[in-house]
Amino acid sequence: MSLYVVVTVITAIVTAAVAIPDFIPAGFVLANSAKVHVPRSWLPMLGSAKLAGAGGLLVGLVGPPAIGIAAATGLVLFFIGAVIAHLRARVLYNIAFPGAYLGLSAASLVLLAGK
Repeated sequence: MSLYVVVTVITAIVTAAVAIPDFIPAGFVLANSAKVHVPRSWLPMLGSAKLAGAGGLLVGLVGPPAIGIAAATGLVLFFIGAVIAHLRARVLYNIAFPGAYLGLSAASLVLLAGK
């Protein structure tokens, strides 16, 4: 199995997994979003964006590669925004989480674009 497939599937799985708590909404999501000044009303939209990105990554593996590249680009931009929100609010104790998702999304983008 190719590296780009493994990284992209892992990225899709963890991104979808982190989207689900946005819809519940889980207590840790509510606490974190309040700390970084993200309104609760945004959570379903943010969860939907993450799920769309995860789905787009998988579609790009079996269908048109441009869909996967677009999805990875969107996720990179999404998680850059999350890192910026953490930095602006000076919430650094858990910045590794959006940073890790950003890293996975960026790796997927690089690998899919170079395929």
